[in-house]
Amino acid sequence: MMQITDLNKEQQITPLFRLGFRPFFLAGALFSVIAIVLWLLMYRGTVSFMPLGGGYWWHIHEMIFGFGCAIIAGFLLTAVQNWTGLPGVRGKVLAGLFFLWLVGRIGLLFPHLLGPAFSTFLDLAFLPCVAYILGKPIIAIKQYRNLFFVPLLTIFTIANAEMHASIYFPETVSTQYAGYSGVMLVTLLISVMAGRVAPMFTANGTKTTKATPIPWLDKLTNGSLAVVTILLLLHPAIGINNFYIGVILVLAGIFQAIRWLRWRPWITLGVPLLWSLHFSIKAMAFGLTLLGLSYLIPEIPSNHIWHLITVGGIGGVILAMISRVSLGHTGRILQPPKLMSLAFAAMVLASVIRSFGPWGLPEKTMMFIDISGFLWIVSFTLFAIFYGPMLLKPREDGRPG
Repeated sequence: MMQITDLNKEQQITPLFRLGFRPFFLAGALFSVIAIVLWLLMYRGTVSFMPLGGGYWWHIHEMIFGFGCAIIAGFLLTAVQNWTGLPGVRGKVLAGLFFLWLVGRIGLLFPHLLGPAFSTFLDLAFLPCVAYILGKPIIAIKQYRNLFFVPLLTIFTIANAEMHASIYFPETVSTQYAGYSGVMLVTLLISVMAGRVAPMFTANGTKTTKATPIPWLDKLTNGSLAVVTILLLLHPAIGINNFYIGVILVLAGIFQAIRWLRWRPWITLGVPLLWSLHFSIKAMAFGLTLLGLSYLIPEIPSNHIWHLITVGGIGGVILAMISRVSLGHTGRILQPPKLMSLAFAAMVLASVIRSFGPWGLPEKTMMFIDISGFLWIVSFTLFAIFYGPMLLKPREDGRPG
């Protein structure tokens, strides 16, 4: 039985800080828009300011550890309440955690304000704090199945530390491989969560029977991603043979595709919250396979194919999930505003254009990057416009959260 927070105390808390999804989903979406706008301006040379690590480092880092980890934090800090039956973090503690994330973003964008070293420290402190807050209720009721996410956040911190180390020790640590390990960690987390929720969401949303999970397939799907992640994290110490990376990525993509097909994506085409999620999982599966082939076949440009995973897979899943979770946890029916279908479609188009446009017409790369970036901005701006008021107001049904 869930311990319900006293409603009088609940009403004294600003709605934005009543549960983790509220500040992190809204701020994460807005930050992703700002980050893409700034990256496009930096890429074109329109602006001259220098974030920590330079524009290339900042773009990679902030889309993974700034935007991505904000959404992950919001999701996990909200889900832990359902897992444990204990109230989620809220009020001053949640506001403090959010402030730490926000100061980290400002510090990396304007490193002269706090100094590079202190900006690095603040950024690295965020995920361990999330892991601590997440782990307390899980340990308290001995629900060790979900404790998996605490060491996963620790590994995220290691990948983040490698990203920062690549600034101070560029001869030893590669920004590229540290960033790739961060992308694979987010992909692994999404894969784990998709295995848990996608079959249920699909069954509930289409009024059909839930697909029966196959444990060995889940283990192969997530295990192959874990192996790639470990190899990328250990790159500074052991180096990487691209052949093995390629083979494992191809297998990871195939396993992901088999699992996705078992969830019957074709029955979701009339439900925007579902087809958007399923397309993103498909993009992730196809992206992993094609990325693996790019490590085996030099003619396939891996730098562009990575964006099929980051934009189509990660960006698409995030947009679909925060659209659904925000409705459910604000006491609304699971029916998004009609224009959100435009947001979902824009994200699909952004991933295709960014991944395949520069491959086919390399001389038009800048144009494809501009179009893809614009479509990303449209997608998450629409989310902020339609969902911002929901996240800033109390629940429709008067319940806590």
